[in-house]
Amino acid sequence: MNILVAGVGNVLRSDDAFGVEVANRLLERESIPNVTVVETGIAGIQLVSDLQDGYDAIIVIDTVDRERPPGTVMTIDYDVIDVHALDHNTKYDLLADMHLATPERSLMVARALGVLPPIVKMVGVQPVDVDTMAIGMSDIVTNAIPVTIDEIDRCIASLQEAGAA
Repeated sequence: MNILVAGVGNVLRSDDAFGVEVANRLLERESIPNVTVVETGIAGIQLVSDLQDGYDAIIVIDTVDRERPPGTVMTIDYDVIDVHALDHNTKYDLLADMHLATPERSLMVARALGVLPPIVKMVGVQPVDVDTMAIGMSDIVTNAIPVTIDEIDRCIASLQEAGAA
Protein backbone atom coordinates (compact mmCIF):
# COMPACT_ATOMS: atom_id res chain seq x y z
CA MET A 1 0.00 0.00 0.00
CA ASN A 2 1.47 3.34 -1.11
CA ILE A 3 0.51 6.21 1.18
CA LEU A 4 0.94 9.95 0.70
CA VAL A 5 1.10 12.06 3.88
CA ALA A 6 0.60 15.74 3.04
CA GLY A 7 1.04 18.65 5.42
CA VAL A 8 -0.88 21.75 4.34
CA GLY A 9 -1.35 25.23 5.76
CA ASN A 10 -0.17 28.80 5.82
CA VAL A 11 2.88 29.54 7.98
CA LEU A 12 1.92 33.23 8.07
CA ARG A 13 -1.42 32.57 9.81
CA SER A 14 -0.56 31.36 13.30
CA ASP A 15 -2.00 27.88 13.97
CA ASP A 16 -2.64 27.31 10.27
CA ALA A 17 1.07 26.43 10.06
CA PHE A 18 0.29 23.18 11.91
CA GLY A 19 0.21 20.81 8.90
CA VAL A 20 3.42 22.29 7.52
CA GLU A 21 5.22 21.92 10.86
CA VAL A 22 4.07 18.31 11.35
CA ALA A 23 5.15 17.38 7.81
CA ASN A 24 8.55 18.99 8.34
CA ARG A 25 9.05 16.98 11.53
CA LEU A 26 8.04 13.78 9.73
CA LEU A 27 10.55 14.58 6.97
CA GLU A 28 13.34 14.87 9.56
CA ARG A 29 12.99 11.30 10.75
CA GLU A 30 13.72 8.00 9.05
CA SER A 31 11.30 7.27 6.24
CA ILE A 32 8.73 4.49 6.35
CA PRO A 33 8.63 2.07 3.38
CA ASN A 34 5.87 2.92 0.86
CA VAL A 35 5.08 6.21 2.62
CA THR A 36 5.83 9.56 1.00
CA VAL A 37 5.68 12.72 3.11
CA VAL A 38 5.25 16.11 1.43
CA GLU A 39 4.76 19.64 2.70
CA THR A 40 2.65 21.61 0.24
CA GLY A 41 1.85 24.69 2.33
CA ILE A 42 -0.84 26.63 0.49
CA ALA A 43 0.06 25.26 -2.95
CA GLY A 44 -3.09 23.25 -3.59
CA ILE A 45 -2.15 22.46 -7.16
CA GLN A 46 1.11 20.90 -5.89
CA LEU A 47 -0.95 18.42 -3.86
CA VAL A 48 -2.86 17.44 -7.02
CA SER A 49 0.45 17.07 -8.85
CA ASP A 50 1.86 14.87 -6.06
CA LEU A 51 -1.19 12.59 -6.27
CA GLN A 52 -0.48 11.89 -9.93
CA ASP A 53 2.33 9.57 -8.80
CA GLY A 54 -0.36 7.07 -7.77
CA TYR A 55 -1.27 6.29 -4.16
CA ASP A 56 -3.63 3.92 -2.40
CA ALA A 57 -4.30 6.37 0.44
CA ILE A 58 -3.67 9.96 1.45
CA ILE A 59 -3.47 11.40 4.93
CA VAL A 60 -3.85 15.19 4.98
CA ILE A 61 -2.46 17.05 8.00
CA ASP A 62 -4.21 20.36 8.72
CA THR A 63 -6.11 22.42 11.22
CA VAL A 64 -9.80 21.63 11.35
CA ASP A 65 -12.55 23.48 13.19
CA ARG A 66 -14.94 20.97 14.70
CA GLU A 67 -15.74 23.16 17.72
CA ARG A 68 -13.61 21.02 20.02
CA PRO A 69 -11.25 22.26 22.70
CA PRO A 70 -8.13 23.81 21.10
CA GLY A 71 -5.35 21.26 20.68
CA THR A 72 -7.72 18.32 20.19
CA VAL A 73 -6.30 15.91 17.60
CA MET A 74 -8.85 14.26 15.31
CA THR A 75 -8.74 11.63 12.58
CA ILE A 76 -11.43 12.14 9.99
CA ASP A 77 -12.47 9.99 7.05
CA TYR A 78 -12.74 12.54 4.27
CA ASP A 79 -15.69 12.60 1.88
CA VAL A 80 -14.58 14.41 -1.28
CA ILE A 81 -17.22 16.13 -3.41
CA ASP A 82 -17.58 14.88 -6.98
CA VAL A 83 -17.34 18.08 -9.03
CA HIS A 84 -18.93 16.32 -12.01
CA ALA A 85 -22.18 16.26 -10.01
CA LEU A 86 -22.19 20.07 -9.57
CA ASP A 87 -23.76 22.67 -11.85
CA HIS A 88 -21.39 24.87 -13.85
CA ASN A 89 -21.61 27.98 -11.63
CA THR A 90 -21.07 26.04 -8.39
CA LYS A 91 -18.15 24.17 -9.94
CA TYR A 92 -16.60 27.43 -11.15
CA ASP A 93 -17.02 29.12 -7.75
CA LEU A 94 -15.35 26.19 -5.98
CA LEU A 95 -12.46 25.68 -8.38
CA ALA A 96 -11.72 29.08 -9.97
CA ASP A 97 -8.42 29.76 -8.18
CA MET A 98 -6.25 26.74 -7.49
CA HIS A 99 -3.23 28.79 -6.39
CA LEU A 100 -4.64 29.40 -2.91
CA ALA A 101 -6.79 26.29 -2.80
CA THR A 102 -7.97 24.66 0.35
CA PRO A 103 -7.21 20.95 0.74
CA GLU A 104 -10.89 20.27 0.04
CA ARG A 105 -10.67 21.97 -3.36
CA SER A 106 -7.40 20.27 -4.22
CA LEU A 107 -8.89 16.89 -3.41
CA MET A 108 -11.96 17.68 -5.54
CA VAL A 109 -9.70 18.44 -8.49
CA ALA A 110 -7.74 15.23 -7.84
CA ARG A 111 -11.01 13.28 -7.85
CA ALA A 112 -12.14 14.95 -11.08
CA LEU A 113 -8.81 14.02 -12.69
CA GLY A 114 -9.04 10.43 -11.48
CA VAL A 115 -5.91 10.60 -9.28
CA LEU A 116 -7.58 10.69 -5.84
CA PRO A 117 -6.77 7.57 -3.84
CA PRO A 118 -9.71 5.48 -2.63
CA ILE A 119 -8.78 6.16 1.01
CA VAL A 120 -8.70 9.80 2.13
CA LYS A 121 -8.10 10.70 5.76
CA MET A 122 -7.27 13.84 7.66
CA VAL A 123 -5.37 14.04 10.89
CA GLY A 124 -6.13 17.49 12.16
CA VAL A 125 -6.02 19.65 15.23
CA GLN A 126 -8.56 22.10 16.59
CA PRO A 127 -6.79 25.46 16.29
CA VAL A 128 -6.86 28.46 18.58
CA ASP A 129 -6.41 30.97 15.73
CA VAL A 130 -5.92 30.58 11.97
CA ASP A 131 -7.04 34.05 10.94
CA THR A 132 -4.46 36.33 12.54
CA MET A 133 -1.43 37.12 10.43
CA ALA A 134 1.36 35.89 12.71
CA ILE A 135 4.39 33.66 12.52
CA GLY A 136 4.33 31.04 15.24
CA MET A 137 1.62 28.75 16.53
CA SER A 138 -0.14 28.84 19.87
CA ASP A 139 1.46 26.73 22.61
CA ILE A 140 -1.53 24.37 22.84
CA VAL A 141 -1.40 23.57 19.11
CA THR A 142 2.38 23.24 19.16
CA ASN A 143 2.04 20.80 22.06
CA ALA A 144 -0.37 18.70 19.95
CA ILE A 145 2.34 17.90 17.38
CA PRO A 146 3.74 14.75 19.11
CA VAL A 147 0.20 13.39 19.61
CA THR A 148 -0.51 14.07 15.94
CA ILE A 149 2.63 12.27 14.82
CA ASP A 150 1.64 9.27 16.96
CA GLU A 151 -1.83 9.33 15.37
CA ILE A 152 -0.36 9.52 11.85
CA ASP A 153 1.89 6.55 12.65
CA ARG A 154 -1.17 4.65 13.93
CA CYS A 155 -3.09 5.45 10.72
CA ILE A 156 -0.17 4.37 8.55
CA ALA A 157 0.21 1.08 10.45
CA SER A 158 -3.53 0.42 10.21
CA LEU A 159 -3.60 1.17 6.47
CA GLN A 160 -0.54 -1.01 5.82
CA GLU A 161 -2.02 -3.85 7.84
CA ALA A 162 -5.32 -3.60 5.95
CA GLY A 163 -3.43 -3.48 2.63
CA ALA A 164 -1.47 -6.60 3.49
CA ALA A 165 -4.59 -8.53 4.38
